[in-house]
Amino acid sequence: MSRSAGIDLYLAKLSALAPAGFCVALHIRSAVPSLSHQAFPEGWVERYAEEAYALRDPIIAWGFSTTGSCRWSEIEIPDPFDILGQAREFGMNFGVSVSCGPLQSRSIASACRPDREFTDAEIERFAERIAHLHELTEPPRGLTKAQIEALRCIAEGDRHTAAAARLGISESALKARLASARSALLARTTTEAIQRARDQRML
Repeated sequence: MSRSAGIDLYLAKLSALAPAGFCVALHIRSAVPSLSHQAFPEGWVERYAEEAYALRDPIIAWGFSTTGSCRWSEIEIPDPFDILGQAREFGMNFGVSVSCGPLQSRSIASACRPDREFTDAEIERFAERIAHLHELTEPPRGLTKAQIEALRCIAEGDRHTAAAARLGISESALKARLASARSALLARTTTEAIQRARDQRML
């Protein structure tokens, strides 16, 4: 199974555990996750972005201050903007969060239910799946020189034919380099790969 297929499988498993939605931010470095997935109610996602709640969210603060798992009702960090209270307007009545990995590459995830607190067994399953995703999505320590050159050409606006000519390789060889770069960066498109390479200061 490819890494992308493995990631999709784990995301599907997370969805089954979170009737009111979930979100995952994997390997957060310099405030930017290498991979993220948002499956909370659309109205809440829009409000959260509009109000820049990521800068004030007690769950994110908790996630960077410790590792492990915790029900939202047990988090003691102040919530002066009542972010968790507002989330309940969207059926996100009960939540759990998981934080794992070193501070320099932290992964933080949350899941919600509308009806009751998560059981200890459900929290354990959620935490295990986040830990597996954290391992599965470990960012590459670097790209090869050939991969970087291919991405840089496309980033600078070259089409495949021009990029291949510029590098003195065939177009099929260029596409192979781009495909390997996408795979290494867990990106579905070359544009996404370029952005991730830039975020991780590889490009």
